[in-house]
Amino acid sequence: MKRTFGIRFAAVVMALLIVFGGLPAAGSRAEAAVAPKTASNFGEYRAYWFAFYDYENFRDHYKNTKANFTKYFRTVVKRGKKLNMNTIIVHVRPCGDAMYPSAYFPWSEFLTGKQGKNPGYDPLKIMVQVAHAYGLRIEAWINPYRISLDSTSYSRLSSDNQARIWHNTKGKGRNVLSYGGKLYYNPSKVAVRKLIVNGVKEIVRNYDVDGIHMDDYFYPSFSRWSVSRTFDAKEYKKSVFKRRGYSITTYRRAQVNSLVRQIYSAVKQIDPNVTFGISPAGNPSALASSYAYYVDVNKWLKSNNYIDYITPQIYWGYYNPYCPYRGTLRKWVKMAMKRKPKLYIGIAVYKAGHRVGDSSKERREWRSANILAKEIKYARKYKTVKGFAFFDYSDLVSSTSRKQVLKLKNVLK
Repeated sequence: MKRTFGIRFAAVVMALLIVFGGLPAAGSRAEAAVAPKTASNFGEYRAYWFAFYDYENFRDHYKNTKANFTKYFRTVVKRGKKLNMNTIIVHVRPCGDAMYPSAYFPWSEFLTGKQGKNPGYDPLKIMVQVAHAYGLRIEAWINPYRISLDSTSYSRLSSDNQARIWHNTKGKGRNVLSYGGKLYYNPSKVAVRKLIVNGVKEIVRNYDVDGIHMDDYFYPSFSRWSVSRTFDAKEYKKSVFKRRGYSITTYRRAQVNSLVRQIYSAVKQIDPNVTFGISPAGNPSALASSYAYYVDVNKWLKSNNYIDYITPQIYWGYYNPYCPYRGTLRKWVKMAMKRKPKLYIGIAVYKAGHRVGDSSKERREWRSANILAKEIKYARKYKTVKGFAFFDYSDLVSSTSRKQVLKLKNVLK
């Protein structure tokens, strides 16, 4: 997910207290509802993302205990229900880490402040129970390759981090790559795919989640100079793709396709009712680039073996000079028309109320009280569009976006 604004945690907490009413006290209702499982049970898909910094928000303002986290997440879910949402997408693996006890990934620093530190409770178990108690579907959101946000230091990783272990193991160092000031798992490595797929299996087997979700962090962006010289170019040069004359672009798309197909297969073998969806960047032309992403969305949409849904992040206004909302949405509708995977639209709540955009008209429209509602109404004109996902929770409850969100609530009735 892309954000261009700082998270104002204090403002968010204040908004929680002011904008909405209270919640039932802990234990006031049983938290053992049967999992919804299929999105079709809810009609229009209405999801909101709960990101890694929302855990930081909790940690920064409350003592990190099971009781406090449960109470905090009840607030998160209740706010979504009041806005007529039916699905919450929770970040469970932001950076090769986990928001649950994992056999493959260390505890997340975003929850505890230090990677590898056990909080003493199972956040994902709590989130599943609470979401289902309030009748919401819950999807577990993972970033497959990303290991760090702003560092290439392996010493900053916990000792049980697989990336650090591989880095220090002879013959395994290429499983992890450093590029652009960040660390990534190498998409070209079979061992990496196995690790990621095993992590997904672990979630589906151990938790009653309704879906597995990935967003737009696949390959990093390259330049014309670096595209064929760095990252997994070494693996490409030794591959059958190179020997048969295929480009490195084709090779990299094949690596992503292999992972996506393996995840889909793994999920369905364990529980066919659990969905698997991906939220790629919203500009189809950017996804076709030879320098970034390397996602083959057309292949995914034309097959029954990759995804159940796709949620492009169409994070622009009607007056964006490069990717206007109306025209970009129509491109996705055309791509997804008469395909089995469902099309949901990602909406940029984080821009609502802010003066942002690539033209003066777009900057004005993001300040408009009607922008979010207007985008929903327009998308509903197309039967191919089956729902929406809103980025993100913090912005849905912020004072800055309040007017726009109230209008949004009305169209989601």
